[in-house]
Amino acid sequence: MTKNINRKEYLESKPRLLPSVSIDCVIFGFSNNQLKILLLKFKNTDFYALPGGFISIEEDLSDAALRVLEERTGLRDIYLEQFYVFGSKDRRYDQTHQKIMEGNGIILKPNHFLLDRFISIGYYALIDFSKANPAPDDLSDSCEWYDLDKVPSLVFDHNQILQKALETLRSDLDTKLVGFNLLPETFTINEIQRLYETILGEKLVRSNFQRKILSLGILERIEKKMTGAANKAPYVYRFVGQ
Repeated sequence: MTKNINRKEYLESKPRLLPSVSIDCVIFGFSNNQLKILLLKFKNTDFYALPGGFISIEEDLSDAALRVLEERTGLRDIYLEQFYVFGSKDRRYDQTHQKIMEGNGIILKPNHFLLDRFISIGYYALIDFSKANPAPDDLSDSCEWYDLDKVPSLVFDHNQILQKALETLRSDLDTKLVGFNLLPETFTINEIQRLYETILGEKLVRSNFQRKILSLGILERIEKKMTGAANKAPYVYRFVGQ
């Protein structure tokens, strides 16, 4: 059972949170042949960031990550993968945190724990874009989807976190059945190829891709689409066991 943490509670004093540890989540969706990223925009600033949060002392790490995702998307049972820990000795952002808080009408004291060095645990999540209900946190005035090729510059080291998540997603494409979590229940070979091309950022030869994806044994053909001439209607597939 996860526990909600009101982000305003930690602005003036330090609640019972794990010290100097945070979570950052790269939330992927897929719509209109575009890979999309969910981003927050902090109030009264031009700062964009990945969704994230802190970990209660009474909370498991995985529960904290799932809580953050549910608060931002309204969804449970999300595919979630821990992909990296960001722990540079210089990972502290005093001036940026001060400006974010000032945008919320708050001045941080010099010894506030937000000004300490933080280690962040990175997760990527794959969600059904059509089912998500993005919601900002208390420090932000928007939580919206951005096409991968239109992501604005991000605060802190979030550009690095996003890039690392993309690298991991690309390497996981076949072994983790990424498409299972981003595509609808049924799809054509063309649709899954467009997903792969969007994630990889490159065009793929149709015949080679079809041969490869079918050889993995992860798809089953169920019917032909009822559109077009019978001999031209594409076959529809789903993931085995779906």
